[in-house]
Amino acid sequence: MSLDYRNLLRMFVAVFLLAGLMSATHAEDDDEDEEEGGSMPVVVNTTWQTECSACHLAYPPSLLPAKSWRAVMSGLDKHFGTDASLTSSESKEVSAFLEENAGEERNTSSRKPLLRITQTNWFVHEHDEVSKRTWMNPKVKSPANCVACHKGAENGDFDEDNIRIPK
Repeated sequence: MSLDYRNLLRMFVAVFLLAGLMSATHAEDDDEDEEEGGSMPVVVNTTWQTECSACHLAYPPSLLPAKSWRAVMSGLDKHFGTDASLTSSESKEVSAFLEENAGEERNTSSRKPLLRITQTNWFVHEHDEVSKRTWMNPKVKSPANCVACHKGAENGDFDEDNIRIPK
C-alpha cells in the first residue's frame, strides 16, 4: 500500500484552511473570553424604576460604582441638562438602592466619579466595534439609548446575541 503524498498534502491544506475559516467566524466578537450571556442582575425598586424610566432606561445599578451614583443623585437638579429632582424621601430611597446594588470600584479612587455609563471602561470595551454612524442613526440617537439596540435592556438583558441595530 503506497502513500499518495499529493492527496495527503491536499487533505492537510483543506483541514488547515477549514480551521482558519472556523476561527475567523469568531474573530468579530472580541468578547469570547468573557462570561457567557450579557445579563445584568435584575434588582428592582419601585421608586427608582418609576422615576428613572420616566425619561430613560432605569440603568442597572451595577453599571456604576457607589461613588458615581452618589454624585449622580447629588446633582439631580442639573441631571444632564434636566431638572430630575426628587422629594427628600424619594432621593434617600433611590440613593440607598443604587449604592446597595452598585458595581465594583475599579481603580477610580483618584479620579472624579464617572457620571456617564457610556464613559466607563466596561462600556467602551463592549461597544468598541460600534461605528459612529450607528450612534448617529436617528433611531439610536446616542450611546445612552440602550433600548434602541438591546431590546431586552429593560429586563437587564444586554446579551450580544440579542442585539438588533436599527436600520
